[in-house]
Amino acid sequence: MTDLLPPLSLFGIFLAASFALAVTPGPGVLYIVTRSISHGRVAGLASVAGVALGNFGNALGASLGLAALFAVSHTAFMLVKYSGALYLLYMGIKTIQSAENSETNDIVKITAKSPRSIFMDGFIVALFNPKTTLFFAAFLPQFIHADHTPILQSITLGAIFVLIAAITDTSYALLANVVRPFLAGKKHAGAMGKYISGGIFMGLGLLTAFSGQNRK
Repeated sequence: MTDLLPPLSLFGIFLAASFALAVTPGPGVLYIVTRSISHGRVAGLASVAGVALGNFGNALGASLGLAALFAVSHTAFMLVKYSGALYLLYMGIKTIQSAENSETNDIVKITAKSPRSIFMDGFIVALFNPKTTLFFAAFLPQFIHADHTPILQSITLGAIFVLIAAITDTSYALLANVVRPFLAGKKHAGAMGKYISGGIFMGLGLLTAFSGQNRK
């Protein structure tokens, strides 16, 4: 196991840097907070699990050289990038359509979306973000030592980073769920939550589509 981790001092830096990066809100956190507010705690935790699995998929992709492909092939990068952006836009449109069809419902009604479906949404949103793969490709090699197998070290460090991110994301989901009851007594709160959720999803889709390849 020690062959898969950097020296203790360097590993401490890795953990600190991973926590600082994980706790900084990004598209994944916005997705999780949105699901928590609009659908509740179970949905928020399901989205955390989906995003974590998608992020781990990106860590594996970086370890296997997918990031190198994105770096040299603009077409490959853009294909994955726009696939993710289109899916986010699709989610936003479907959420707003759902709100328009149920404006008289209260917030309890929007818990009908299954945790499995929310899990898959989070997985796809995270997986189809090529910038995450590029991030892993740039970040993880700083903590890999040349005496042992780089791929195994990269996968191990990627898994640790994803675990740290899952813990911080869970905190965001639980905190967002605290805000949710304040909407429960308001008329059209369910529809309002869906409009907000749909707007955020569409905003994330547009942000993904128009952000540059080298822009963080």
